[in-house]
Amino acid sequence: MATAPPPEIELDPLQGDPRPVGDWVTTFHLAVVVLDPFTHESSWIIDTAARVLASYNAADVRTAWLVTGTDDEAREFLGPMADEFLTFTDPDRAFVKGLELQTLPAFVHIDHALNVVGAAEGWNPAEWRSVASELSRQMSWSRPGIPEAGDPTAYAGTPALG
Repeated sequence: MATAPPPEIELDPLQGDPRPVGDWVTTFHLAVVVLDPFTHESSWIIDTAARVLASYNAADVRTAWLVTGTDDEAREFLGPMADEFLTFTDPDRAFVKGLELQTLPAFVHIDHALNVVGAAEGWNPAEWRSVASELSRQMSWSRPGIPEAGDPTAYAGTPALG
């Protein structure tokens, strides 16, 4: 089960300077999809995750990818989607460790106080839907359909620490 990250852990965006995670949630909650660019399991969920993140584009939440690789690896893995959403890199997996994630891909909602409001690890549509439902409730926003036609079937994912 995911836990609140230490506030001093830095999130490093592809564009801009790294800042402590607490700085990223002062105005908006953070909804992040965590991916491992070295596994097929994370690649299988990119289109679905992009659809979920895009459904919150105008909501009062900061949506982002977090890729457990370098800037170049994130750009290669996500392609043009690296520029469609805020993208963080975590090559040493410090943020993943701070959240105590066990499995990737993951969908995590963090509030202003750095509390993990919801987290789904692996691709379990019911768990992702639960995280999205609570995020939508807190943002007074419509919930994206999860799953939708074309989404992959459920799978366990891979170890978060590689």
